[in-house]
Amino acid sequence: MGYITPYETAKGRRYRVRYRKPDHTETQKRGFTTMREAAALSLHGHSVQVEGRVHRPVLVAGSGPHVRRRLRSKQPPMSKPSYYTTLEQSWRNHVAPMWADREIWSIRRSEVQDWVSELATQKSRTVVLRALGVLAGILDVAIDDRRLTNNPARHIRNLPRNGPGKRRVYLSHDQVATLAACSAHPTMVLTLAYTGLRWGEATGLRVRSVNRLRRRFVIEENAVMIAYEIHVGTPKTHERRSVPYPPRLAPMIEEACAGKGPEGLLFGDGVNHMRNSGSQGWFANAVKRAQAIDPSIPQLTPHDLRHTAASLAISSGANVKAVQRMLGHASAAMTLDTYADLFDDDLDAVAQRLNDAMPLVALPAGPQTRYARPH
Repeated sequence: MGYITPYETAKGRRYRVRYRKPDHTETQKRGFTTMREAAALSLHGHSVQVEGRVHRPVLVAGSGPHVRRRLRSKQPPMSKPSYYTTLEQSWRNHVAPMWADREIWSIRRSEVQDWVSELATQKSRTVVLRALGVLAGILDVAIDDRRLTNNPARHIRNLPRNGPGKRRVYLSHDQVATLAACSAHPTMVLTLAYTGLRWGEATGLRVRSVNRLRRRFVIEENAVMIAYEIHVGTPKTHERRSVPYPPRLAPMIEEACAGKGPEGLLFGDGVNHMRNSGSQGWFANAVKRAQAIDPSIPQLTPHDLRHTAASLAISSGANVKAVQRMLGHASAAMTLDTYADLFDDDLDAVAQRLNDAMPLVALPAGPQTRYARPH
């Protein structure tokens, strides 16, 4: 246990640190002009009593208790494996290099702001906010343990702004047909494009998940690949939902179910989850072949077919609530925020309906002309 005590000198107040060395002999250092400087020395491997309270050395470092507790609280099943993996990578790649060797009491909000600003020049807004969230969460644990009184990683004022984001790809019906015809797995392509399922939801479908009478998929599993390993869990929103598929898909779904038991996977060999293999996989090769036939087909990924499904559903007249349920969004507001550009035609329709309902109105001054209803 170490102690900090003040004493007076001709040049003003100074601080003395008394503590025991590893051989248990007592020693001291003096001449510190501020309490902070004295505490900085004391906390390097020693407990110290300041103003009647005991402070122990606590590092942000990966071996520190607050890091372990924070990451442990996010491990499966508390969070999805994919989410935990992003947090762990964020800690290792962005947070630890800057803060791993720092004692939590010494971190200042201005330093955090400088770190955020520097990181924003190199990484996307999403990466920056995730890294800041990891640091803030670790320091929240320290506050819960009464090691800190406030969190210097909270209430950061200057955060990176939202950029334009990735441009969404929407295929037409003809383009979807061309892509499916060029694919080794046409049923999968058509399912993604006409139901809006996420890749993990589609590859996680089992034969028992298909209601052939109502032509519905029951979404209750999600298969996500993390570090080349498939993790099976609940859907993204943790909620079971029912998604319809078009009647023209029914014969293809029947064929996919043939010869498989209730627990067999709908797509693939029925035993192993289908994989995409990125830029060298079957989907990328299908896109290349389709582009050779129709150059208007843009570069896209399987997830872009989810956007296509939303576009085709909205253009067919589906309302936002139906699209929300199909896509499994948490709310209709989320659907509107995500696909606001697809509802532009609805604005024209609203204007026309208002025009049709508008009564003839006389002008307040000038010639008594009236608005004429256009036909």
